[in-house]
Amino acid sequence: MTTLLVIAKEPLPGRVKTRLTPPFTPVEAARLAEAALADTLRAVAAVPAARRVLVLDGSPGDWLPPGFEVVPQCAGGLDERLADAFSHCSGPALLIGMDTPQVTPGLLTVDFADCDAYWGPAEDGGFWALGLAEPDPALVRGVPMSTPVTGAVQRDRLVRAGLRVRDLPRLRDVDTAADAHAVAALAPGSRFAGCLARYTTAAGRR
Repeated sequence: MTTLLVIAKEPLPGRVKTRLTPPFTPVEAARLAEAALADTLRAVAAVPAARRVLVLDGSPGDWLPPGFEVVPQCAGGLDERLADAFSHCSGPALLIGMDTPQVTPGLLTVDFADCDAYWGPAEDGGFWALGLAEPDPALVRGVPMSTPVTGAVQRDRLVRAGLRVRDLPRLRDVDTAADAHAVAALAPGSRFAGCLARYTTAAGRR
C-alpha cells in the first residue's frame, strides 16, 4: 500500500496564505488555511494507506484527525523539504500540499502497478501532487520551486530518470482571493467553502 504525505504549515496568522491579505485579514486568512488543511486531511484519512504522514512546519492542532504520524519539516528551501519528506518512506508514496481543499479520496487513490511516478499539475505552473513508487529525494532536490515552470521541470526530471509517469488531473491551488472563490465553487460542501462564505458575507466582500 501507499504512504500518503501531506506537507503543511501550522495555520497561524501572518505565516500562511498571506496573499489572501487583503481582502481578508491575517486572522481570516489563517482560518481559511486551517479549513483547507482540514479538508485535505479528511480526504487523506478516507484513503486506504500504509501510513498517513503530516510533514509539518509548526505544531499540530485540533484540526488534525486521528491516524496521522507527524514529522517536522527540515530546514531549507521547499525542494529540500519535499526531498526530506520522501526520505521518511521506504515504499510507494504520494505527497500533496494543503492548498487544494477540493481534492477527493478518489484522486488520492493511486496504483503504481503500471507506472513509476504520479504527477499532479497545478494551474499556476507548479504541482499539487507527486508520487514515487521508489522514493528518491534526489528526484526533487534542486528543482526550482514557486516559479511558472516548477511543474514542468519536476515532470521532466522524472522522465529523464527513466520513470513511467502518470498524470493526475490539473487542480487550482488557493493562493489569492480569486483562487479561493473558484476552488470553493468546486467543493461547495467543504469546510473551506463554508469558511469562505462566512467571511465573505460578514464583510460584504465578493
